[in-house]
Amino acid sequence: MNSKDYLKDINEIKTLMNKSSRFISLSGLSGILAGIYALIGAALAYYIVTNSARGYLILNGNIFIICLSILIAVALLSILTGIILTTKKAKKNGEKVWDNSSKRLILNFLIPLITGGLYILIILEQQKYGQTAALMLIFYGLALVNASKYSIGNIRYLGIIEIILGLICAILPGYGFWLWVIGFGIMHIIYGTIMHFKHDRSN
Repeated sequence: MNSKDYLKDINEIKTLMNKSSRFISLSGLSGILAGIYALIGAALAYYIVTNSARGYLILNGNIFIICLSILIAVALLSILTGIILTTKKAKKNGEKVWDNSSKRLILNFLIPLITGGLYILIILEQQKYGQTAALMLIFYGLALVNASKYSIGNIRYLGIIEIILGLICAILPGYGFWLWVIGFGIMHIIYGTIMHFKHDRSN
């Protein structure tokens, strides 16, 4: 057996280990669509708030409830789109959607995300909502970084960018809305596009 055969065997072993430890069927298109949903939701919320009587949000107001409903709708639509497209991609590639690697990915993603969501609800109840956008970006970024070791596509870098945007947002809370748009909208579209052409199209 020559050196080429050894290298081939090593690459095959590496590929098998990678498949067994990482969930590789995340769809780049779902990231693009999640970003588009976020931009549409942000545009609707901005229009509603700026055309309201006050022109700004208050925690107990109807406008806040409407904006919160838009945020929840964007999140649910993004999750549903991700599940559908990821399942479709996995079936196309002959991969399992629900296995040990995908379970680990979801668990490691949800722990920081749920923790952040609960913390945000607590401070909102205390009427301390000036840092809400920053906390959303930071905890979402931490969730991505925490889950990145169980997926390909370098979502770690997207997570780091979200954390940085969140920290900038904490320093400049007056730009929270626009940094939220960049983080959840534009960055998802950029990342999803890169992932689509790097992984989806190549397969």
